[in-house]
Amino acid sequence: MATQHSRSAARLMMAPAVILLLGWMLVPLTMTLYFSFKKYLPLRGGDLGWVGFDNYTRFITSSAFWPSIQATLIIVGSVLAITVVLGVLLAILLDQPMWGQGVVRILVIAPFFVMPTVSALVWKNMFMDPVNGLFAHLWNAFGLTPVEWLSQASLTSIVMIVSWQWLPFATLILLTAIQSLDSEQLEAAEMDGAPPLYRFAYITLPHLARAITIVVLIQTIFLLSIFAEILVTTQGSFGTKTLTYLVYQRVLESQNVGLGSAGGVYAVILANIIALFLMRIVGKNLDA
Repeated sequence: MATQHSRSAARLMMAPAVILLLGWMLVPLTMTLYFSFKKYLPLRGGDLGWVGFDNYTRFITSSAFWPSIQATLIIVGSVLAITVVLGVLLAILLDQPMWGQGVVRILVIAPFFVMPTVSALVWKNMFMDPVNGLFAHLWNAFGLTPVEWLSQASLTSIVMIVSWQWLPFATLILLTAIQSLDSEQLEAAEMDGAPPLYRFAYITLPHLARAITIVVLIQTIFLLSIFAEILVTTQGSFGTKTLTYLVYQRVLESQNVGLGSAGGVYAVILANIIALFLMRIVGKNLDA
């Protein structure tokens, strides 16, 4: 049992890390709040004084605000659905005994370690190029007109690229959960005559509930701030402008730090709303 002295020593040793972490989070957030109430144009006059909630009003009434929210939610929801479904299927497949199992697992997980900008460039030039891309050659082989993915199916293209990046993460987490499943339960169900689909629905899937919850929570946090893939491929055109990219445009392209800071606050609010929703809906599995 920990004594009062040991608990005090533990708090003292943890204090520097806690203070550093709080400073790492609170200082940028405080500066963002500060600039969101000012008209600050670094290249066009600098600090032009306080404007109150004018930046917030301008940002939310912008014609690009609600489409950016919609694009953000579509990308996040689509990527989550694809990675969870395919992740479960891949995890079950990789759990089966096969020749070269270790090599196959490494190859499946490898895309997660590729930088977002690199993977986006690979997909843009190697796969989605309407002239020399792999997809274009496949379309031509079947006598079809190649699709200009980044303009005709822009959101679908972004979802494909991001899903390819995050599928290994989901697969790894779900594979670890499957390997912890008691094989005796599956063997008993098989001996009782339960078909594979029933064994999956009533034994495997409930066992994966907590792992799926972790995948959804972690991926949502990162997907809400998706940026590099859009910058490299569509630059926010053709309906792919997310809230994060809209903030980037306001700050760097328009050089309006105050307006961009207000957008950053909206992004934080959106992230917290989604996080609370997920914790209430699916986070209950963590207590199961």
